[in-house]
Amino acid sequence: MSKRDYYDVLGITKSASKDEIRKAYRSLSKKYHPDLNKAEDAVDKFKEVTEAYEVLSDDSKKANYDQFGHTDPNQGFGGGGGADGFGFDDIFSSFFGGNTRRRDPNAPRKGDDLQYSMNIDFMEAVFGKETEVEIPREEDCDTCDGSGAKKGTSPKTCTHCGGSGQISVTQNTPLGQMVNRRACQHCRGTGKIIPEKCSTCHGAGKVTKRKKIKVTIPEGVDDGQQLRVSGQGEAGHKGGPSGDLYIVFRVKQHEKFIREDDDIYLELNLSFPQASLGDEIEVPTVQGNVNLKIPAGTQTGTRFRLKGKGVKNVHGRGIGDQHVIVKVMTPKKMTEKQKELMREFAAISGDSLDEYSSSLFDKIKRSIKGD
Repeated sequence: MSKRDYYDVLGITKSASKDEIRKAYRSLSKKYHPDLNKAEDAVDKFKEVTEAYEVLSDDSKKANYDQFGHTDPNQGFGGGGGADGFGFDDIFSSFFGGNTRRRDPNAPRKGDDLQYSMNIDFMEAVFGKETEVEIPREEDCDTCDGSGAKKGTSPKTCTHCGGSGQISVTQNTPLGQMVNRRACQHCRGTGKIIPEKCSTCHGAGKVTKRKKIKVTIPEGVDDGQQLRVSGQGEAGHKGGPSGDLYIVFRVKQHEKFIREDDDIYLELNLSFPQASLGDEIEVPTVQGNVNLKIPAGTQTGTRFRLKGKGVKNVHGRGIGDQHVIVKVMTPKKMTEKQKELMREFAAISGDSLDEYSSSLFDKIKRSIKGD
């Protein structure tokens, strides 16, 4: 099955900026994350989205993809198919019985990658942290050193396939002999038979163990982003390297702060006197409290920018800002003295509370009549 275009996967155009690429990935990774989406194809879609982002977010990989697409530019014409495909030799031999190049079942192979979802607090994401995770993974059996054979014995070459791991079935066709190759059912494609199996792993050569791994949470990591820990996946096969561990971060919401990329947003409640007369107050930021001057006559919705008081970019591209959004609080209960002062304020302003009420009432009536 051919791969989809990476731009189609993320739902963006080729002219999309890095910020647009990142936002598209964040949205889709949350949508298809296996912890949140239980659909059968969620895992495949999550991997597809992640693969597309890893290529398009890297300038060199993106340039290479824009020029060559999914084709490997280092692979010469007619150089043969990949591990899952076939070249001209394979096509020719399937009809005329020639020899083909096939994968050695006993060649070293890289182990599978693992994925781990880690829940972290808001501030841990902002400032990073050294921590430890415990994951289950397959490792070579210590009893048989990964061979699968009983201690003191060793696997034998399969006599049915001669150690190739494959058997050939020849069929006569109008075009000549056609040779089909399939995995040997006696050795399951390994090319080896284990006469006496290891009592610990029962011939598998692998056992599941729980391993503690030290992890550095990057400073500035955001919800849905992932960290690759090289070599901490499943153990390799036949001496091959281990796979990688991918840690996906799930960041808890904060009670006060709202994060958008590297910027922080905070709603600040001001009393009517503070907003009217102005004030100087302490405002919380992720980096500690700072002083903020409130000009007289500040209105609800006014936004103050605190430069450099946001989150450090996880890729080292500067620090975001904090945006303080004002909300002027209208008192719900007032004493008679407070009401008297408000009436006096209205009178000095040239209006009256009755006029405010009448005006509001007239607006409501006009709205009902459709005027």
